[in-house]
Amino acid sequence: MNLLLLEEADFIAADRVILRDRRLTHMQEVHRSAVGDSLRVGRIGGLMGSAEVLRLEASEAELRISLDQPPPAKLPLTLLLALPRPKMLRRVLQTVAAMGVPRVVLVNSYRVEKSFWQTPFLEPQAVREQLILGLEQARDSVLPHIIIEKRFKPFVEDRLPAMTEGTLGLVGHPGNYPPCPRGLDEPVTLAIGPEGGWIPYEIDLLAKAGLQPVQLGERILRVETAVTALLSRLF
Repeated sequence: MNLLLLEEADFIAADRVILRDRRLTHMQEVHRSAVGDSLRVGRIGGLMGSAEVLRLEASEAELRISLDQPPPAKLPLTLLLALPRPKMLRRVLQTVAAMGVPRVVLVNSYRVEKSFWQTPFLEPQAVREQLILGLEQARDSVLPHIIIEKRFKPFVEDRLPAMTEGTLGLVGHPGNYPPCPRGLDEPVTLAIGPEGGWIPYEIDLLAKAGLQPVQLGERILRVETAVTALLSRLF
Protein backbone atom coordinates (compact mmCIF):
# COMPACT_ATOMS: atom_id res chain seq x y z
CA MET A 1 0.00 0.00 0.00
CA ASN A 2 1.19 3.52 -0.79
CA LEU A 3 -0.97 5.11 1.92
CA LEU A 4 -2.01 3.91 5.37
CA LEU A 5 -5.70 4.72 5.71
CA LEU A 6 -6.91 5.44 9.22
CA GLU A 7 -10.34 4.55 10.59
CA GLU A 8 -12.10 6.57 13.28
CA ALA A 9 -11.70 3.63 15.68
CA ASP A 10 -7.90 3.84 15.33
CA PHE A 11 -7.69 7.21 17.10
CA ILE A 12 -6.82 7.33 20.80
CA ALA A 13 -6.19 11.10 20.68
CA ALA A 14 -6.42 13.87 18.12
CA ASP A 15 -2.90 13.12 16.88
CA ARG A 16 -2.42 9.48 17.97
CA VAL A 17 -3.54 6.18 16.47
CA ILE A 18 -3.07 2.51 17.34
CA LEU A 19 -2.89 -0.06 14.52
CA ARG A 20 -3.33 -3.80 15.09
CA ASP A 21 -4.63 -5.32 11.83
CA ARG A 22 -3.27 -5.95 8.31
CA ARG A 23 -1.84 -2.42 8.27
CA LEU A 24 0.46 -3.37 11.15
CA THR A 25 1.49 -6.49 9.25
CA HIS A 26 2.20 -4.36 6.18
CA MET A 27 4.32 -1.96 8.23
CA GLN A 28 6.33 -4.86 9.63
CA GLU A 29 6.74 -7.06 6.56
CA VAL A 30 6.69 -4.63 3.61
CA HIS A 31 7.78 -1.23 4.92
CA ARG A 32 10.00 -2.88 7.55
CA SER A 33 9.22 0.10 9.74
CA ALA A 34 11.14 1.03 12.86
CA VAL A 35 10.53 3.49 15.68
CA GLY A 36 11.12 7.00 14.36
CA ASP A 37 10.23 6.20 10.75
CA SER A 38 7.78 8.41 8.84
CA LEU A 39 4.87 6.97 6.85
CA ARG A 40 2.22 8.44 4.53
CA VAL A 41 -1.24 8.30 6.09
CA GLY A 42 -4.75 9.53 5.42
CA ARG A 43 -7.95 9.70 7.44
CA ILE A 44 -10.81 8.01 5.61
CA GLY A 45 -13.05 10.78 4.33
CA GLY A 46 -10.59 13.46 5.41
CA LEU A 47 -7.10 14.89 5.08
CA MET A 48 -3.83 13.13 4.37
CA GLY A 49 -0.36 13.68 5.78
CA SER A 50 2.42 11.86 7.61
CA ALA A 51 2.86 9.72 10.70
CA GLU A 52 5.83 9.06 12.96
CA VAL A 53 6.18 5.58 14.44
CA LEU A 54 6.31 6.08 18.21
CA ARG A 55 6.02 2.46 19.28
CA LEU A 56 6.20 -0.77 17.29
CA GLU A 57 5.46 -4.11 18.90
CA ALA A 58 4.43 -7.52 17.59
CA SER A 59 0.76 -6.89 18.34
CA GLU A 60 0.35 -3.15 17.77
CA ALA A 61 1.91 0.10 16.63
CA GLU A 62 1.39 3.62 17.94
CA LEU A 63 1.74 6.51 15.50
CA ARG A 64 1.76 10.28 15.90
CA ILE A 65 0.02 11.81 12.91
CA SER A 66 -0.07 15.18 11.18
CA LEU A 67 -2.82 15.65 8.59
CA ASP A 68 -2.52 18.79 6.46
CA GLN A 69 -2.95 17.76 2.83
CA PRO A 70 -6.22 17.51 0.87
CA PRO A 71 -6.89 14.29 -1.06
CA PRO A 72 -6.53 14.42 -4.84
CA ALA A 73 -9.46 15.74 -6.86
CA LYS A 74 -12.01 13.23 -8.15
CA LEU A 75 -12.96 12.86 -11.78
CA PRO A 76 -16.11 14.76 -12.88
CA LEU A 77 -17.83 11.43 -13.52
CA THR A 78 -20.73 9.20 -12.65
CA LEU A 79 -20.01 5.64 -13.79
CA LEU A 80 -23.00 3.44 -14.63
CA LEU A 81 -21.73 -0.15 -14.65
CA ALA A 82 -23.59 -3.36 -15.44
CA LEU A 83 -22.77 -5.71 -12.56
CA PRO A 84 -19.68 -7.74 -13.54
CA ARG A 85 -19.03 -11.32 -12.48
CA PRO A 86 -17.99 -11.48 -8.81
CA LYS A 87 -14.24 -12.00 -9.22
CA MET A 88 -14.07 -9.17 -11.75
CA LEU A 89 -16.20 -6.95 -9.52
CA ARG A 90 -13.47 -6.87 -6.89
CA ARG A 91 -10.84 -5.76 -9.40
CA VAL A 92 -13.16 -3.17 -10.95
CA LEU A 93 -13.97 -1.65 -7.55
CA GLN A 94 -10.27 -1.28 -6.82
CA THR A 95 -9.72 0.29 -10.24
CA VAL A 96 -12.50 2.88 -9.98
CA ALA A 97 -11.33 3.89 -6.50
CA ALA A 98 -7.72 4.20 -7.68
CA MET A 99 -8.69 6.26 -10.74
CA GLY A 100 -10.75 8.76 -8.76
CA VAL A 101 -14.33 7.88 -9.71
CA PRO A 102 -16.61 9.56 -7.13
CA ARG A 103 -19.88 7.73 -7.87
CA VAL A 104 -20.60 4.26 -9.26
CA VAL A 105 -24.05 2.86 -10.01
CA LEU A 106 -24.11 -0.93 -10.30
CA VAL A 107 -27.10 -1.90 -12.45
CA ASN A 108 -28.77 -4.98 -13.82
CA SER A 109 -28.76 -5.91 -17.49
CA TYR A 110 -30.18 -8.70 -19.64
CA ARG A 111 -26.73 -10.30 -19.83
CA VAL A 112 -26.03 -10.06 -16.09
CA GLU A 113 -26.56 -13.49 -14.56
CA LYS A 114 -29.03 -13.53 -11.66
CA SER A 115 -26.52 -15.38 -9.50
CA PHE A 116 -24.17 -12.37 -9.62
CA TRP A 117 -26.55 -10.45 -7.34
CA GLN A 118 -26.18 -13.13 -4.64
CA THR A 119 -22.42 -12.80 -4.30
CA PRO A 120 -21.06 -11.93 -0.84
CA PHE A 121 -18.72 -9.50 -2.62
CA LEU A 122 -21.70 -7.12 -2.85
CA GLU A 123 -22.04 -6.92 0.93
CA PRO A 124 -21.26 -3.36 2.09
CA GLN A 125 -18.18 -4.39 4.07
CA ALA A 126 -16.80 -6.44 1.18
CA VAL A 127 -17.31 -3.53 -1.24
CA ARG A 128 -15.65 -1.15 1.20
CA GLU A 129 -12.61 -3.42 1.54
CA GLN A 130 -11.98 -3.38 -2.21
CA LEU A 131 -12.46 0.38 -2.45
CA ILE A 132 -9.95 0.91 0.35
CA LEU A 133 -7.40 -1.21 -1.49
CA GLY A 134 -7.81 1.07 -4.50
CA LEU A 135 -7.47 4.21 -2.39
CA GLU A 136 -4.34 2.87 -0.73
CA GLN A 137 -2.80 2.23 -4.13
CA ALA A 138 -3.56 5.71 -5.49
CA ARG A 139 -3.01 7.72 -2.27
CA ASP A 140 -6.57 8.93 -1.83
CA SER A 141 -8.69 9.05 1.30
CA VAL A 142 -12.25 9.57 0.02
CA LEU A 143 -14.36 6.51 -0.74
CA PRO A 144 -16.46 6.45 -3.92
CA HIS A 145 -20.22 6.38 -3.40
CA ILE A 146 -21.65 3.04 -4.56
CA ILE A 147 -25.31 2.79 -5.58
CA ILE A 148 -26.99 -0.53 -6.38
CA GLU A 149 -29.91 -0.62 -8.84
CA LYS A 150 -31.27 -4.12 -9.48
CA ARG A 151 -34.08 -3.06 -11.85
CA PHE A 152 -32.74 -1.64 -15.09
CA LYS A 153 -35.85 -0.16 -16.71
CA PRO A 154 -37.27 1.74 -13.69
CA PHE A 155 -33.82 3.12 -12.89
CA VAL A 156 -33.06 4.29 -16.44
CA GLU A 157 -36.51 5.78 -17.00
CA ASP A 158 -37.17 7.30 -13.58
CA ARG A 159 -33.82 8.20 -11.98
CA LEU A 160 -31.08 8.25 -14.59
CA PRO A 161 -32.31 11.43 -16.41
CA ALA A 162 -31.80 13.45 -13.22
CA MET A 163 -28.27 12.03 -12.86
CA THR A 164 -27.32 12.92 -16.43
CA GLU A 165 -28.68 16.46 -16.28
CA GLY A 166 -25.86 18.93 -16.94
CA THR A 167 -23.43 16.17 -17.99
CA LEU A 168 -22.22 14.62 -21.22
CA GLY A 169 -23.96 11.24 -21.36
CA LEU A 170 -22.04 8.41 -23.04
CA VAL A 171 -22.42 4.65 -23.46
CA GLY A 172 -19.32 2.60 -24.18
CA HIS A 173 -20.50 0.05 -26.75
CA PRO A 174 -18.86 -1.70 -29.73
CA GLY A 175 -20.36 -0.96 -33.14
CA ASN A 176 -20.66 1.68 -35.82
CA TYR A 177 -20.73 4.62 -33.42
CA PRO A 178 -18.63 7.79 -33.05
CA PRO A 179 -15.26 7.31 -31.33
CA CYS A 180 -15.05 8.04 -27.64
CA PRO A 181 -14.01 11.68 -27.09
CA ARG A 182 -10.65 12.56 -25.55
CA GLY A 183 -9.33 14.84 -22.85
CA LEU A 184 -12.60 16.21 -21.48
CA ASP A 185 -12.93 18.59 -18.55
CA GLU A 186 -16.73 18.65 -18.39
CA PRO A 187 -18.90 16.38 -16.20
CA VAL A 188 -19.64 12.99 -17.77
CA THR A 189 -22.11 10.20 -17.12
CA LEU A 190 -20.64 7.02 -18.61
CA ALA A 191 -22.36 3.63 -18.93
CA ILE A 192 -20.37 0.45 -19.46
CA GLY A 193 -22.17 -2.81 -20.16
CA PRO A 194 -21.61 -6.44 -19.17
CA GLU A 195 -19.54 -9.09 -20.93
CA GLY A 196 -21.10 -9.18 -24.41
CA GLY A 197 -22.35 -5.59 -24.20
CA TRP A 198 -25.78 -4.06 -23.77
CA ILE A 199 -28.66 -5.47 -25.81
CA PRO A 200 -30.31 -3.10 -28.37
CA TYR A 201 -33.32 -2.49 -26.11
CA GLU A 202 -31.01 -1.27 -23.34
CA ILE A 203 -29.06 0.96 -25.71
CA ASP A 204 -32.35 2.55 -26.81
CA LEU A 205 -33.45 3.20 -23.22
CA LEU A 206 -30.08 4.68 -22.30
CA ALA A 207 -30.22 6.94 -25.35
CA LYS A 208 -33.66 8.19 -24.31
CA ALA A 209 -32.16 9.04 -20.91
CA GLY A 210 -29.48 11.15 -22.62
CA LEU A 211 -26.59 8.71 -23.08
CA GLN A 212 -25.20 8.36 -26.61
CA PRO A 213 -23.14 5.31 -27.71
CA VAL A 214 -19.42 5.69 -28.42
CA GLN A 215 -16.79 3.08 -29.26
CA LEU A 216 -13.08 2.39 -28.79
CA GLY A 217 -12.52 0.45 -32.00
CA GLU A 218 -13.10 -3.03 -33.31
CA ARG A 219 -11.69 -4.97 -30.35
CA ILE A 220 -14.03 -6.35 -27.70
CA LEU A 221 -12.61 -5.62 -24.25
CA ARG A 222 -13.21 -7.17 -20.87
CA VAL A 223 -15.16 -4.96 -18.49
CA GLU A 224 -12.15 -4.21 -16.30
CA THR A 225 -10.09 -3.26 -19.37
CA ALA A 226 -12.92 -1.17 -20.83
CA VAL A 227 -13.26 0.80 -17.59
CA THR A 228 -9.56 1.70 -17.57
CA ALA A 229 -9.42 2.44 -21.31
CA LEU A 230 -12.52 4.66 -21.36
CA LEU A 231 -11.60 6.65 -18.25
CA SER A 232 -8.05 7.17 -19.49
CA ARG A 233 -9.30 8.39 -22.84
CA LEU A 234 -12.00 10.65 -21.44
CA PHE A 235 -9.87 12.35 -18.80
